[in-house]
Amino acid sequence: MTQKRQILGWVLLVFTALPTFAASRRFPIRTELIASALTGIGIQVLPEQVVLLTDVVATTSAPRLTVRSMEKSSDHRIIIRLECDVQEECLPFFVSIRPEDGNDPQQSSVKAGMPLLSAPAFNSRSKTVAIRSGSPAILLLDGDRVHIQISVICLESGARGQRIRVTSPDHRQTYTAEVIDGTLLKGKL
Repeated sequence: MTQKRQILGWVLLVFTALPTFAASRRFPIRTELIASALTGIGIQVLPEQVVLLTDVVATTSAPRLTVRSMEKSSDHRIIIRLECDVQEECLPFFVSIRPEDGNDPQQSSVKAGMPLLSAPAFNSRSKTVAIRSGSPAILLLDGDRVHIQISVICLESGARGQRIRVTSPDHRQTYTAEVIDGTLLKGKL
């Protein structure tokens, strides 16, 4: 009888742990999937042109993606904000579209059937805003003998010279940094 209870206990343990194990599975979002989502809205992009700014994962192997905004950067790339149609499948993320052969994206194979679109949140802000909340950036941390460069995500929008809060991609560290330009921040150790 005790052996049956032990077996029953193990069976219950496996069945209660199974949903947790299944829910913890993560699948990387591939550049092919992103290029397909962009092609679906009329932007012809090769998967080789898509640059992931950070590792992006989803709870399903092929989530449906929606383009939320596009913005041309100062180095002739296009920064695109995407998110999963089902919000529980992935967090919103940014990608960069690299032009072919170093040309302007609008002159290469990145051709839209419509003008370059931006979400209202990107256009309605003042022209003095250099960096926006949710944007990826590089934080330069300087100390007496140490100079560190880390990737961060902006928690606030800011103009050049303004101090804003930023966080590490895993949201474990928060920093206060001065805005240098649209992708560069400076802080002190």
